[in-house]
Amino acid sequence: MSFSSLGLSAPLLKAVDEQGYTEPSPIQAQAIPAVIEGKDVMAAAQTGTGKTAGFVLPILERLASGPRVRSNQVRALVLTPTRELAAQVQDNADKYSRYTNLSSTVVFGGVKINPQMMAMRKGVDVLVATPGRLMDLHQQNAVKFDQLEVLVLDEADRMLDMGFIRDIKKILALLPKNRQNLLFSATFSDEIRDLAKGLVNDPVEISVTPRNTTAETVTQSIYTTDKRKKAPLLVSLIKENNWKQVLVFTKTKHGANRLSFHLEKQGITSAAIHGNKSQGARTRALEGFKNGDIQTLVATDIAARGIDISHLPFVVNYDLPHVAADYVHRIGRTGRAGAVGEAVSLVCNDDSAELFAIERLIQKLLPRKEHPEYKAVNAVPESKLDTRPIKAKKPKKPKKPKPAGEKTPNKGEHADGQRSSSKRRGNKPVGKNQRHKNVRKQKTKQPSSASS
Repeated sequence: MSFSSLGLSAPLLKAVDEQGYTEPSPIQAQAIPAVIEGKDVMAAAQTGTGKTAGFVLPILERLASGPRVRSNQVRALVLTPTRELAAQVQDNADKYSRYTNLSSTVVFGGVKINPQMMAMRKGVDVLVATPGRLMDLHQQNAVKFDQLEVLVLDEADRMLDMGFIRDIKKILALLPKNRQNLLFSATFSDEIRDLAKGLVNDPVEISVTPRNTTAETVTQSIYTTDKRKKAPLLVSLIKENNWKQVLVFTKTKHGANRLSFHLEKQGITSAAIHGNKSQGARTRALEGFKNGDIQTLVATDIAARGIDISHLPFVVNYDLPHVAADYVHRIGRTGRAGAVGEAVSLVCNDDSAELFAIERLIQKLLPRKEHPEYKAVNAVPESKLDTRPIKAKKPKKPKKPKPAGEKTPNKGEHADGQRSSSKRRGNKPVGKNQRHKNVRKQKTKQPSSASS
């Protein structure tokens, strides 16, 4: 199958060809015709399968024959959970629309809002945005939705995980009801299906891979070691194997900073990327990593779904993630679009619970290796594959709001303000000093007269 058989016009086909793509991926082959036909789509695909082009290309095809966009208006809106992912999607839109008259731009927080307001003055055909900054721009009348034709929720499951559900609902209330809706997610969880009920109408449902599976093109393994040996082990692996481009994941921001500093001291160019970094610093780090100036990029999970680097060869889990599903998203940064990649995890005794959870999720025991110089003194327990199905967690019930004017009971009180029975009965032991005070009070107190 070729892209020309999917209903794309010559300008788009020329742009696709320049990117070096000849055959559509499974998600693209199913999603592109459905979107061009104007149908709502719910699509689940693991990261690295080309889903961004799966909605960008058909949206551009649809918009090419429509009316010219007016000032401050938007014709297609793509919502993403992270700044990095927003920039990646807009980069795709820019590349594929180069031989058309369509415009695109991206807006997100962490940078000045005025240039974004200026960019919206002429209107834009495709706007890629994070929810918070979009709401800010709308409140200042910089973005309007009268011309909106298509809405895309990209990485919808991640948006729910990051707590964007309220912002999403506020945005949906502002949009025209007569529109095309596209929902792309790594999984079809119960929460995603609940969101979809109020969003898509009679959707085409596409699922190209089983839930929580890793790409077959990614070679996975673990090195067992001790916690204090992880940093020197990573240095040895990079130098001995001559790894030129390595994405390393840590659990914490401070851990990312410390590891990046250690790698620099060992002569390995490195940069850290996480939520405490300014947007400018994050952008510079990504650019340096992409063009080869930076050998290792040390990241927290903020980057797990926002980094798109063609043919990234190596991903290292310096720390295993708390949530097993994040392992799938992390290693999905390599082995993208059919390319081969390698994912290595450094595992110590303290990581055994996370390791077992990951292996249960992906239903695969990860092959173990040891470096002769950094063997574990505290052995990592042997894995035994748990084949029991994983039950979905029930969402927490929201707390009932307290009626206005109701007093919060103090410790030891009932809701009616009365002291608990043990307090009323005086069961609390009386201290020695208090007994002396009571005796003195009784001596000084005058007896009352029966006739008074």
